[in-house]
Amino acid sequence: MASRQPPSYSLQELVAYAFKLGATGFGGPVALVGYMFRDLVEQRKWISEADYKEGLTLAQLAPGPLAAQLAIYLGYVDYHILGATLVGLAFVLPSFLMVVVLGWLYRLYGGLSWMQAVFYGVGASVIGIIAFSAYKLTLKTIGKNKLLWGVYLVLAAFTAITESENIYLILAGGLLVWVVEHPPFRIKPAVSGVAGFLAMPIAIQLPTGASDQTILWKIFIFFAKAGTFVFGSGLAIVPFLYGGVVKEHQWLTNHQFVDAVAVAMITPGPVVITVGFIGYLVAGFPGACLAALGTFLPCYLFTVIPAPYFKKYGKQPAILSFVNGITAAAVGAITGAVIVLGRKSIVDLPTALLAVVTACILWKTKKVPEPVMILVAAAIGLAVKFGGHL
Repeated sequence: MASRQPPSYSLQELVAYAFKLGATGFGGPVALVGYMFRDLVEQRKWISEADYKEGLTLAQLAPGPLAAQLAIYLGYVDYHILGATLVGLAFVLPSFLMVVVLGWLYRLYGGLSWMQAVFYGVGASVIGIIAFSAYKLTLKTIGKNKLLWGVYLVLAAFTAITESENIYLILAGGLLVWVVEHPPFRIKPAVSGVAGFLAMPIAIQLPTGASDQTILWKIFIFFAKAGTFVFGSGLAIVPFLYGGVVKEHQWLTNHQFVDAVAVAMITPGPVVITVGFIGYLVAGFPGACLAALGTFLPCYLFTVIPAPYFKKYGKQPAILSFVNGITAAAVGAITGAVIVLGRKSIVDLPTALLAVVTACILWKTKKVPEPVMILVAAAIGLAVKFGGHL
C-alpha cells in the first residue's frame, strides 16, 4: 500500500477551523457537515472526498451527534488520536460555553420569554440553510448511481414519515450496495470482520446506576446512555432526552425542556449541546460538564476505535461499495430530517418566506455569511412577534 502524503495543513490550522465552526456554525448537523465538506474538501482541499465520505459513514454507523463525530474523524485522518481529541474539544467548547452562560441567565431571570420570538425567525432561516446544505451534499455524494438513489429515497421517506433515524436501515443500505456490486463469495474475510466490528456499538449497553447515587452521578449515567444509544443527529436525541429529563427523572418541566431545545437551535455548534444547558439547570456548572462529557465521550470512543480499520481497509472495492451505500442512506436520513424540522419550524407565511429567501441567498451568492442571516432572521422574528406591542 502506498504511503500517505504529508498533510497540506497543520494541526493548529485544523483545530482553529474546528473552533471557528463551533463558534459560528448555525443550522444543526445537516448544515455543519455541509460546511465541513465545503470548507475542508472543496475550498481548502485539506481533506480528500474519500476521507470525508468515510468519516460521514462512520458517524452514521456509530451512536452520538453526527457533526461532532465527523469533526473528530477528520481530526484523526492525518493527526490520529491527538488530532481527533483536540479537534473534537475545539468543535464542542464554544457552543458549550454559550449554553452555560444562557443557562446562568435563565436561572437568574426565570425564563426566556423573548427566545420563542427569536426562534420563530431563526428556526425558519435555519431550514433554508440546512435544506441548501442537504441539496449540495446529495449532489456530491449520490451522483447518478440508480441503486444509491434508491437507497437515498427510501431513507429520506422513512425518516420524514417516522421522524426517526433507523440504524438498521442505514446498515441495510450499505449491505445492499455491497452485495449487489460485490457478491459475498468474493468478499475477503478481513472485510467481513470490519463490517461486524462496525455493527458492534448496537449491542453495547451501559449498566444502570444504583438508586442511592448522587445527582451528579445520575446525570452522567443518563447522558452517557443518551450518547450511546442515540444515532444520527440532534433531532434523534430530543425524544430520548424528553423521556428521561421530563418524564422519568422530572428534572425539568415541559416548558423548561422546550426552552432548552430552543437554546440549542439559536446557538452555533452541534444541536446536542442542549445537554449542557439541561445539565446546568439541574445541577449548575458541574451538571453541565458531566452532561456534556457523558454525551460526547461515547461518540469520541466509537469514532477513534474503529478509525484505524477504516484507514486500513477503507480503499478495498467491497468496502468502498459498503461506504457508498451507507453514505447514500445517511444523506437520505439527513434529507428526511430537513423535512421533519421544516414541518416544525415553517408554521405560516412569514416563516415560509424566511426559509425560501435564505435558501435563495445561499444559492445566488456566497458573500453573506450564515451567522449574519441568522441575526437578521432573529430580528425579523422579534419584529413580527412583538411589533404590535411596541
